[in-house]
Amino acid sequence: MSTFVLVHGAWHGGWCWQKVTPLLEAAGHSTRAPDLPGHGDDPTPIRDVTLDAYARRVAEVIDAATPPIVLVGHSLGGVVITQTAELRPERVARLVYLAAFIPSNGETLGALAAGDTSSRLARRVTTAHPDRSTTVNDDAIEPTFYGQVSPDDVAWAKERLCAQATAPIVTPVATTDNGWGRVPRAYIECTKDQALTIGYQRKMQADHPCDPVLRMDTDHSPFLSTPEELAGHLLSLATD
Repeated sequence: MSTFVLVHGAWHGGWCWQKVTPLLEAAGHSTRAPDLPGHGDDPTPIRDVTLDAYARRVAEVIDAATPPIVLVGHSLGGVVITQTAELRPERVARLVYLAAFIPSNGETLGALAAGDTSSRLARRVTTAHPDRSTTVNDDAIEPTFYGQVSPDDVAWAKERLCAQATAPIVTPVATTDNGWGRVPRAYIECTKDQALTIGYQRKMQADHPCDPVLRMDTDHSPFLSTPEELAGHLLSLATD
């Protein structure tokens, strides 16, 4: 059986996977859903949050997990799993990009995201803070992330969102063909995504082909809106 390592996106924490992990475990797989530094219950100060710290946190989780390992990244988490796979290509059986960014070598998340001009996040729905972090404006959270999520789950998630350090967003990814490039990768599209639009998801797939590509007619957060469907797709990507 596989170990699924589930990496959350910006402003979120490992908590966002809590409807999905029991479904994967009920099928006999193991799961890990770590908080990246500065997210969830992790106390790392904003000033110490970096892309390298993100990748090394996930690498530590991978090192302690039982293979085969399926490394899943959502949104910003796609950048994190890309950099992590460069550190541990021999430990990762498959990368899964869930409505996630796929950066090229030397590219920053900020530059990549700027290309998605139809995204709600491109419409100044975030507020920058002096500590080099950003938050999402309250009235933009639901339409951007949780368009198909129940009101109770939206309220629950909003209570848990945190500030996002900008350092990981402006740091270039460093990858090679013999590192990240040799790890098989799959993509799960979210066609109704308002944060990372389907057109841009497909542009990144064209630049970095994935096999297979699975489709969900969902918002940006299928782990809350359609967890059973998402779990089914992930189970189809297990590498046991």
